[in-house]
Amino acid sequence: MELSSSLDPVISKVISVLENEASLLANVGAEIDEIKLELKAITAFLEDADRRSGAVPISETDKQWVASVRNIAYEVEDVVDEFMYHFNKQQQWRGKPLRFFFKLIHFPKNLLVRHRVAVELQDINKRIKSIAERNERYRVSWSESRKSDKQVGGEYQRTNWVKNLGESALFFKDDDLVGIGKPQSELLGWLMDEELQRTVISVVGMGGLGKTTLVANTFNRQVVKQHFDCCAWITVSQQYVVTELFKSIIKGLYNKAKEKIDPMINLDSMSYLELLEELVNFLQPRRYLIVIDDVWSTNLWQDISVALPANMNGSRILLTTRKEDVASFEFGVVKHIFPLKHLPFEESMALFCKKAFVGKGGQCPPYLESSARKLVAKCEGLPLAIVALGGLMASKSSIVEWNGVYSNLNRELSENDAYFERLKYISLLSYHDLSYTLKQCFLYCSIFPEDYVIKRSRLIRLWMAEGFVEPLKETIPEVVAERYLTELICRGLLQVEWRNGSGRPQAFKMHDILREFAVSISKSIKFVAKSDGREEIEDNGIRRWSIEAKEKEMKGASKTALSRVRSLFVFAVDETSIASFNRLPSSFKLMRVLDLEDTPINELPDELGNLFNLRYLNLSRTQVKELPRSIGKLYNLQSLVMKWTQIKELPAGIVKLKNLRHLIAYGFNGNPVAFDYWFGLVVPSNICLLNNLQVLTTVKARGHFIKQLSKMTQLRELDVVNVKETDEQNLCFAIAKMIHLRDLGVKSCNEDEQVKMDALESAPPELERLLLFGKLEKVPHWFNSLHKLVRLKLHWSRLRDDFLPHIQALPNLGELVLVNAFEGERLDFLEGFQKLKMLRIKGCPGLKEIMINKGVMPGLEELNIINCQEFTTLPNGWESLPDLYEVYLEYVSPGLIQKICRSKGMDRQTITSIVLSREEGTESIFNITEWYE
Repeated sequence: MELSSSLDPVISKVISVLENEASLLANVGAEIDEIKLELKAITAFLEDADRRSGAVPISETDKQWVASVRNIAYEVEDVVDEFMYHFNKQQQWRGKPLRFFFKLIHFPKNLLVRHRVAVELQDINKRIKSIAERNERYRVSWSESRKSDKQVGGEYQRTNWVKNLGESALFFKDDDLVGIGKPQSELLGWLMDEELQRTVISVVGMGGLGKTTLVANTFNRQVVKQHFDCCAWITVSQQYVVTELFKSIIKGLYNKAKEKIDPMINLDSMSYLELLEELVNFLQPRRYLIVIDDVWSTNLWQDISVALPANMNGSRILLTTRKEDVASFEFGVVKHIFPLKHLPFEESMALFCKKAFVGKGGQCPPYLESSARKLVAKCEGLPLAIVALGGLMASKSSIVEWNGVYSNLNRELSENDAYFERLKYISLLSYHDLSYTLKQCFLYCSIFPEDYVIKRSRLIRLWMAEGFVEPLKETIPEVVAERYLTELICRGLLQVEWRNGSGRPQAFKMHDILREFAVSISKSIKFVAKSDGREEIEDNGIRRWSIEAKEKEMKGASKTALSRVRSLFVFAVDETSIASFNRLPSSFKLMRVLDLEDTPINELPDELGNLFNLRYLNLSRTQVKELPRSIGKLYNLQSLVMKWTQIKELPAGIVKLKNLRHLIAYGFNGNPVAFDYWFGLVVPSNICLLNNLQVLTTVKARGHFIKQLSKMTQLRELDVVNVKETDEQNLCFAIAKMIHLRDLGVKSCNEDEQVKMDALESAPPELERLLLFGKLEKVPHWFNSLHKLVRLKLHWSRLRDDFLPHIQALPNLGELVLVNAFEGERLDFLEGFQKLKMLRIKGCPGLKEIMINKGVMPGLEELNIINCQEFTTLPNGWESLPDLYEVYLEYVSPGLIQKICRSKGMDRQTITSIVLSREEGTESIFNITEWYE
């Protein structure tokens, strides 16, 4: 399926290490040069092979060749990393009083290490050469394979297969379709509205959602055929030739218009200009509909739009794409975007039953109901997966068989091509279209458990630690990784779970089916291995392990296996024994990523300092109370993440971590509306020595820290607590120098101390998030300079005067959170707030009502009122806000809750919170969900 998705970065990393550390590997320079040349040649071959593998299936021989090269590359990595480990241990003694004596004693040992490295590299070089000598044979084999495939359709066969699949949707019967009624109604509205300008309508969604089926069924409607003078359907796919597209359109137009092509015209002999003239002349006087199926690039519009006249006859171009950037492209004409959603569960069940129980009229037998629902849930509303799975289950009748498929779905998807070949190929088209680097990033997401919600910042830091993020001049790696993430989302390979107020994606999931395919690919190319903790980890050459611990005691692993591990994730259930986690084996010395988030570990051994290669350490929501002093030895560490821990202070050695970019450490206590809910850590006052640091959260201001802060001008995120009024000048001076700052949080030392920041003349120009936690006499004057601010949080401000006029004009404000921020009875949103999507108000005990003028916050989606016990009236007109889908009320006036309950025909006095949520596809119908004390 995939040649070398995980190989290129391994080889690139090894080449980079060899180049950077060559001066350290004395006496082995010749071996290094030879290995670099061989690895580069192998990489070139594999890149060429990988580009073709999507079109031509690779042989078992080719797969074995790739596996042997991968193993060789890993061995080189082991040798170099092992040497760097010994070299690092020697470096740690430099500067100590006994340095000369230590060097004298260990000089023979260093010579032995260098000699061993030289011997091992020479041996590997011989083996690489033997593989390289076979390279020509494989190249011939590949060439002959391609020639043979071409004779029978070969690499064009799959492209034609995709084209045929799309066009076959034109002949689907209505009885075979489920859930297209509402989407089709919206498409028909756009196709036949009174707009006379040429209009582009884009149907966008991940592969397998049924975009082509929906559009084909709409295209075939009699009302559509009667509305347009002529229609044509073309399938584009990733590779296309413009002149061939023009020919297809001409043939389709003449056929649909019931006009015959002039027999004197030979389309195959016509030039580009002649085809273009023929098309324009035919379409110019007519109202036309052109469907362009499976568009992969915005370049297509530039290539084809010249042939589609912008007449004023009400013409339409309807396209399907799985890429959001294509759908949102500025076509220079009227456009509509229809994001196709997954099928709701009950419609998914109906479609599945049509396929699985053909002989029973599509009715599921009661004894299979539970099993059927579990299988359908795995498809997560993806029609293509539902149809494929339904077809497989049509031949199975016993509960044992059904439960067996569910338990082994990963294997079924990987091996049962008879039913899943089409699903696999279509689902992975977006994957095969990715660059090497993006393939890495996508497969890496399979390291997380099923249905796991992956945070944006966590994923980006992990990609950086693994070396997936390619360096770009004048662009920091965090920004490059953001682009990767955007690309995967746009292609439908990651699903956005939630966004912030600006619409920026914050958390993601992998669709179950895509994840199963990714797990299968990762296993086959030794990219990621998964374990349930029940069996011992074996030495199988895989460098990344994801352990989903489901037993009270986790099994260990052999020293050899652990010595090869570079990345380890542990996802533990609550009852997993603490004893399973409280020792780190010494074999872990070459580890690069250690992620223990949510595991019950409560201490870290001092041996942690031996992990000199470590780039990423995550201890979030563990029970760890302090870091070992040896943490200062991890000079390669990039990210140290300690959210929701009991760590109160960082050791002095933290300032030795010169490569540290992300220092994230904070904790929470008890009640979320209490002043001491959020606390930070004490850090050494000379933390400013870390001049690569980009993120510093959350720091407890103490001593001279605030004065030193002005030296950290490179920061992009900063949260500081325990700030005093007397810190105003120094704090504002430091913030003014942080021109790259995007996120800022400032908390006063106690609830009576003011957050004084009037000495700041204007906000940092890139600031997007601002949290002020503490008493405010008034809103700072520089609020009017917050042009890029997206999220504003005011906690414990206890403002008495109306402060809304000072923030209503902020052009990009999407989220406003007020926690004990206002002491009045009424908040008046009189104007502005044009981009506000989320409004959350907590702990304002005197607040009775909110007024929202017409035209204010027109895009509001969420309104939360919590712990405002005098709040008695919902804002007038809240039901008419077009985008509002949720109103959440908790611990507001009992009278308001009872009033809502009575209006919905409920009579329960125990309800303390209520959710009013707009149902999908309705205008004004609301449901109630209750939570009880």
